[in-house]
Amino acid sequence: MIFAHVHSGPAPGRGLTELIAVVAAVLVTVAYLGAARRLRRRSDAWPWWRDAVFCVGGFGVIWATVGPLPGRPFTTHMVQHMIVGMAVPFLLVLARPFTLALRALAPGPARRALIALARSRPVAWLVFPPLAALMDVGGLWVLYRTPLIAAARHEPWLHALVNAHVLAAGLLFTVAICQLDPVNHRWNVAMRGATLLAAGAAHGVLAKTLYSVSPPGTAFAPTDLRTGAQVMYYGGDLLEVALATVVAAVWYRASGRTQQRRLRRPDGGREPCALTPATGRKAHSSGQVT
Repeated sequence: MIFAHVHSGPAPGRGLTELIAVVAAVLVTVAYLGAARRLRRRSDAWPWWRDAVFCVGGFGVIWATVGPLPGRPFTTHMVQHMIVGMAVPFLLVLARPFTLALRALAPGPARRALIALARSRPVAWLVFPPLAALMDVGGLWVLYRTPLIAAARHEPWLHALVNAHVLAAGLLFTVAICQLDPVNHRWNVAMRGATLLAAGAAHGVLAKTLYSVSPPGTAFAPTDLRTGAQVMYYGGDLLEVALATVVAAVWYRASGRTQQRRLRRPDGGREPCALTPATGRKAHSSGQVT
């Protein structure tokens, strides 16, 4: 997928991994569209634009896997990296697949298992913004500042594993920053904003180092190396702006709803209180969202 054009001539077995990636992208996209169709058949609203966004994300995986891409080897690699590791995760998360799954599944074991998974401790750690950023941007530092990128050319299983990590880490980072789907493990805007800034800085520094120094074990032409580094640098900036826009929009909408609820309350928005039977003291509500 991502390393198909880093060196001339594909490694044996790479065609199989590319076929698996294409088939997986098609199946996931069909499953999403089927779930959305199920909602609409029972007269539940689901925006059509989310279907379109998810389809573009699925097509992005297919295009990055087998489609023609511009540039020389390293530039082509960076275009693929931008698609699979940044654009595709953003589009898929924007389509809210977890929310769709919860609404489409009938009450039963499958739905309960999905809810239990979302509330589990491992998922809580995976969507912890600093850890998700470390897996995403830290993985890129390992990829480009060790001989890993060169080794992946000769080992199809390693090539497939790195590709899977790039996509999965991008998804986790996007989920952790945007927090669009209903999960119990939520972090405030300050935490997510600071993480986004730190991750963007680390990504930009890596791109600047690649502008002048090729990854270990590779020998890209200087012009190709600089062009690829610029794609990484400015593409990362675009994604950060898109993520920050989503975070700000969600925060603004949530704040507006909270303010409207306070204005509609007869007590002028003050926290409700009651006397506890045992002590006669006032007991205020905690305000915790369940």
